[in-house]
Amino acid sequence: MASVQIDDLHLALGGNPVLNGVSLELADGECVALLGPSGCGKTTTLRALAGFVRGDRGEVRFNGRSVDALPAHRRNVGLVFQDYALFPHMTVAENVGYGLRMRGQARSAIRASVGEALARVELSGFEARLPAQLSGGQRQRVALARAIVIEPDVLLLDEPLGALDRKLRDGMQVELKRLQRELGITTLIVTHDQEEALSLSNRVAVMFAGRIAAVDSPAALYRRPPRADVMAFLGRANFLLVTLDPTGVSAGVETPMGVRLRAQPADPLRVFAARAKARLAIRPEHVQVRRASANAQTGEFSASVVDLIYRGALAEVLLQASAAGGPVRLSADLPAEGLNIQRGDTVAVRLPDEHCLIFEENGA
Repeated sequence: MASVQIDDLHLALGGNPVLNGVSLELADGECVALLGPSGCGKTTTLRALAGFVRGDRGEVRFNGRSVDALPAHRRNVGLVFQDYALFPHMTVAENVGYGLRMRGQARSAIRASVGEALARVELSGFEARLPAQLSGGQRQRVALARAIVIEPDVLLLDEPLGALDRKLRDGMQVELKRLQRELGITTLIVTHDQEEALSLSNRVAVMFAGRIAAVDSPAALYRRPPRADVMAFLGRANFLLVTLDPTGVSAGVETPMGVRLRAQPADPLRVFAARAKARLAIRPEHVQVRRASANAQTGEFSASVVDLIYRGALAEVLLQASAAGGPVRLSADLPAEGLNIQRGDTVAVRLPDEHCLIFEENGA
């Protein structure tokens, strides 16, 4: 296994900058998800680790040693692509053993290693089948077995579950996590799927426009992202333009709905000027909604229910509140079972202080 260091990696393709100073470290045995929108440079970063492209500036190191001069076949990297890239004319056993044959291993050793790899991905007995005879999930497992059978120092997964339907994806997420934990292989997963990134990795690195915007544990990055664009990309969020009056650690917030709140700056070191404009953010699952009554409580404001979208166990409630400068729209996630509000109702809404974050007005 290996630790991985990407240090200030720059790369332009066709005169267009793709990587703009990417720096990222993976500890030995760690699983990191590189998450970002299409075109942000995440797959190019993976290709640089694999040895398919070389940066114009910067360095890639395995265990502290530069691998920039090493071709792809000498880096001992296992790869799994979104389309699996299985040879259609080869059996499962031949596909899995391909890398070992290229390394000149003996047939008996290959047979034993292939059997062990297929057992790990729960495909024992499938050795003689062709890829066309397999389901999508089974083809994904064959691709994984082929990647791990060479005992790679680093495992690179490029959108590994993107071609599967939702039910298969959920099952494969569990299998991938189990396999990575059992083998202890340093792993980089490239994905645009936020749920996939959060569920599979020890840490998530969010990437925008060829740069790493934030790196942290899944829970920390979701609960307290350092930037507004990271919060917006990693799940759903409500944003409001507010006016601040900083007091101590927490900031007094004047909302456009006329309610005062207290909220934490997303960056604990950030100091806002008195009366500064800022953006308040809160996740939909933290917005509290109840039927309106004559007994309004402190910190609540009135809103109308614009629509309800059922998402299984939860219902997304779309709200509109009167505010200075025009109506404000919010969404709240509430348990669908027993929900006693409907479209057109007037409700009381609360934004709990402990779940409100403050970002710069025009910052990322």
